[in-house]
Amino acid sequence: MALAQGSGELIWWPYMVAKYGLTFLWLLAPACLLQYPLNLEIGRYTMLTGESIFHGFIRLHRGFGVFLWLLMTVSFLWFGAFASAGGTAMAELTHWPIGWTQRGQSLFWGYASIAVFVTAILASGVVYTLIERFMKLVAVVTVLGLLSACMQSDVLATLPEFAQGLLGPVGSMPRAWDNADASKLLTAITFAGLGGFWILFYSYWLRDKGAGMASLVGRITGLGGTEEAVVSDGFLPSNEVESAKNWSTWRRFLSTDILVGIIGNLLTTLMTCLLAYALLFPKGLLPQEYELAVVQSQFFAVSWGEIGRLLFLVIAAAFLTDTWLATADAVSRIQTDIVMTLFPNSRRLPARQWYYIFLGLLTLITSFTMQLDAPGPLILISALIGFIGTLIFPVALYFLNHRLLPPHLPEWARPRHRPWLLGLSFIVYLVLAVLYFKSSFGL
Repeated sequence: MALAQGSGELIWWPYMVAKYGLTFLWLLAPACLLQYPLNLEIGRYTMLTGESIFHGFIRLHRGFGVFLWLLMTVSFLWFGAFASAGGTAMAELTHWPIGWTQRGQSLFWGYASIAVFVTAILASGVVYTLIERFMKLVAVVTVLGLLSACMQSDVLATLPEFAQGLLGPVGSMPRAWDNADASKLLTAITFAGLGGFWILFYSYWLRDKGAGMASLVGRITGLGGTEEAVVSDGFLPSNEVESAKNWSTWRRFLSTDILVGIIGNLLTTLMTCLLAYALLFPKGLLPQEYELAVVQSQFFAVSWGEIGRLLFLVIAAAFLTDTWLATADAVSRIQTDIVMTLFPNSRRLPARQWYYIFLGLLTLITSFTMQLDAPGPLILISALIGFIGTLIFPVALYFLNHRLLPPHLPEWARPRHRPWLLGLSFIVYLVLAVLYFKSSFGL
């Protein structure tokens, strides 16, 4: 939920509402719910085997796993943009270093946040625990702040009309459609929560939670930790009554855990959209360039004045830069997992050491790519590459969980129903891809 607050919720959905009013708002709830079956299948595989979902893709077909690995690697070359996006908030808050351009100040704070987070990872005990606690705090403060802002009379006055927008387009589009916004709309819909390769992070979080069979797998620790990470080739549940009872508990946990993220994320996004409609749309203010997290400070200013504006900038900086933190950690885990799965000789080095190697490489690469453009375009590049993965995942998850895995499981652990929700997600994402290419290239 906290990771999802980084782009679609703070940037692209408010952007679409501020620019086009309620035209596209009715797409928000379906966009969030479409991710439920993908999360469910990803979690199902990890909880039944203890393996990461990428390990499963490699089991499905080695060449397919390598293809996804390369595509994922390319898509995450640009995620340093989240740190520079958070830097735009800190630059507006401090106007420091004095005499620097807005771009220079934003990049300075982006690099400073990266340095702080990398230091925190290295000094932590269990790395996942550090990240989970920090992101929980950011999520809770964000929700409470947005809720308070939404309770103001100016905002509440727009609520009846806003609610109508959830059911379908309200009136005509307030301004002509700009084909340049096709990428933003696709990103907003697909990444209403965790989209693209970000959705695969859920598998690694479940492993570190020790959920299901993942409780048999070790966790990666910082320099302050003592627990050794284990490279697992999988642990299948035994065909016993106690195991069947455990699986029933695990399934309930999985559904609840996913819904907390999806519903919480939906409510957060609805609040940012309501505030954008009440406060930004009438003034034509759009989050973009090096003000990507600046104009939204009106969200808190409406209830708390200048103090609220400053508080929002601090929070915006936190939940944009924590996207860099969570992504750097998860991608380092994924790279470590894939390398140690594909190349057995690499296991001569412990998982922790590989993790640090990839964390260092990602820090250097994203620090460089931050320089290439403003945060918005870089985030869109990463999202568009990740959308290719979004199209592939439903098909791959069907063959993995409903064809490859079931023969190796006890009867009670096999899928009970046809995965029609997974099929629905695939069809919708395929239609989105067709519409995107038609809009962007006039096909």
